Amino acid sequence: MVSALGMTAVLGGCGSTDSDVTLRLVAADYGDSSANGSKKYWDELAAEYEAKHGVKVEVSVYSWNDVDRKVKEMVDAGHAPDLAQIGAYADYAAAGKLYQASDLLSIRTQADFPSALSDAGQWKHVQYGIPFAASTRVLFYNKTLFSQAGITPPTTWDELAADARALKDKGVKYPYALPLGPEEAQAETMQWLLGGGDGYTDDIGAYSIDSAKNVETFTWLKDDLVGKGLTGPVAPGRLNRADAFAAFADGQVGMLNGHPTLIQQAARKGVKFGTVPMPGRTGRAKASMGVADWMMGFKQNGHAREIGDFLDFVYEKKNVLAFSREYGLLPVTDSASGVMSDSDAAGDKALRPFLDELPLSQLYPVGKTSWASVSAAVKKNIGQAVTPGGSPADVLSRLQSTASAADSADVN
Repeated sequence: MVSALGMTAVLGGCGSTDSDVTLRLVAADYGDSSANGSKKYWDELAAEYEAKHGVKVEVSVYSWNDVDRKVKEMVDAGHAPDLAQIGAYADYAAAGKLYQASDLLSIRTQADFPSALSDAGQWKHVQYGIPFAASTRVLFYNKTLFSQAGITPPTTWDELAADARALKDKGVKYPYALPLGPEEAQAETMQWLLGGGDGYTDDIGAYSIDSAKNVETFTWLKDDLVGKGLTGPVAPGRLNRADAFAAFADGQVGMLNGHPTLIQQAARKGVKFGTVPMPGRTGRAKASMGVADWMMGFKQNGHAREIGDFLDFVYEKKNVLAFSREYGLLPVTDSASGVMSDSDAAGDKALRPFLDELPLSQLYPVGKTSWASVSAAVKKNIGQAVTPGGSPADVLSRLQSTASAADSADVN
């Protein structure tokens, strides 16, 4: 974890807290029913912490549709929570409203985060976002359809296209499902950009959406996959991730880029599937796409000591494992990941392919306050790059202009 030691030894993990303080935490709900809602997880964790430390923790949990807006409303009204576990941190860091991670966490807790996640939590080279949940992407393939077509999982783009052709010849509806619709097109796009040897940003963090490699990537997608009818009956720009996942679970998709939640969705429908690393142009992609959600501490109420002590408890190995196992997500600490990697439990073994990708994963450029608007532009426009009359170079150039303007506004 990149951080100056700063006040860590004094504030983080000291075990001494003010029993008159009540910490207020706003968190996102990862459950799909009241039985496994995140409120239950947090209430149990808070009760255990309060019994040991005397500091009260009041938890409010909202759906992902509402939680970011709720926190923004609280902050704008001058009533920021002490802690928020939400999807983005950069705007609050840029506004000077957050504690640095090194002002809160013990050195031991800081050192337990994988560097890829710690680095993604930085705004202007200082960490404010603390990773809370993570996932990566791998290629899911339908074993039954692959067997019927006499093919093996691909390791390169050419092999992927050949497999897709064989699946199409067998009548598979979606040989490769390419969801570039507005729901989550930024994810599918990023995985393909990584496979082509580039990404959204260059080595110094500047947007490079219209780089030569990225244009080549989308030209290949347009000509060799979409143009040859290998992505199914729905235009990629109109296919959303949820619909692609549902089609996979219904046995209509040969292969797609997926994250851990697809495991249970496909298993419930009885689909026999396998997973392999997402192929790159000539071999394994340079990185898998990673996604993280974030924990952050707000300065307004001045409870750095209490926040830090509570977070050191939250990130204890047993608590990280309990959350990850409950919701099928990847542990964000090395200690918990080590336990999961060595475990023979069925649920842990199912997550192992995703866990193996995490150390080398690349995350969205969430440290840029411009990313939200850039992501929205990608969702809206990227599907046009693979339409019959579309120009990948033109679409990526327009997105680069949008990104450059947003980034300039961020810097200024």
